[in-house]
Amino acid sequence: MAGIVVVFDFDKTIVDCDSDNWVVDELGFTDLFNQLLPTMPWNTLMDRMMMELHSNGKSMEEIEEVLKRIPLHHRVVPAIKAAHALGCDLRVVSDANLFFIETILKHLGIREYFSEINTNPGYVNEEGRLRILPYHDFNKSPHGCSLCPPNMCKGVIIDRIQESISSKESKRFIYLGDGSGDYCPSLRLKERDFLMPRKNFPLWDLICKDPLLVKAEIHEWSDGEDLERILLQLIHKISMEEEESSQQFITSDCKLQILSVPSAHNEALPKALSVQQ
Repeated sequence: MAGIVVVFDFDKTIVDCDSDNWVVDELGFTDLFNQLLPTMPWNTLMDRMMMELHSNGKSMEEIEEVLKRIPLHHRVVPAIKAAHALGCDLRVVSDANLFFIETILKHLGIREYFSEINTNPGYVNEEGRLRILPYHDFNKSPHGCSLCPPNMCKGVIIDRIQESISSKESKRFIYLGDGSGDYCPSLRLKERDFLMPRKNFPLWDLICKDPLLVKAEIHEWSDGEDLERILLQLIHKISMEEEESSQQFITSDCKLQILSVPSAHNEALPKALSVQQ
């Protein structure tokens, strides 16, 4: 549906683990990661870990190969393809990084299905090592949200996406996520939108504390089969509602047209008076 924007988190939503942890663990740097974790923000730590990988001789090719074998549920890719085929506008809002996400999506053959990826910048520098930077430069211009980590407020991103859509388009959102960072954008959704939190994950736990704070209709999911089934059901539901609304509009418009047409048995309407200029 052209009137539906589907926003996916990435880690533990599209893929079935945390991509940052996956790379660190698979390349054997878990102990160092755990040592450094208490000393700096996560996003800064991941940039440091990429430096450590490079210093220890790990190549970009090795990182790419690790990313290509990341675990994911076998129904997630078909769900994304189906939503795209139905005309939905698909977007990613993730606290991972651009290099990891694009490498994985390209490997899965679904990168082109997403109109945009909102995430932390990630690129290979002139030294051949991966740099991971914050989405918000929190040293120069902090986002000021107490719910989100300093490097990224997903709520700000959702606000921007909502504002970029014309009020005439009347698009509806479906947001899928699992983590605590997905709570802030969940609060920005409207009553006509839908929220799909992963059950028994941090986002779900936060919502359960006070579900009334979320205006959107909530539909939880547990695995890729749930994700596919519920997502396609919601797209179908929105499609049916829009079709019914369109039919009501057409019927109402036809009634107005019928009322405005004089009956053959009635006198013709008087001609409009010409106005002297």
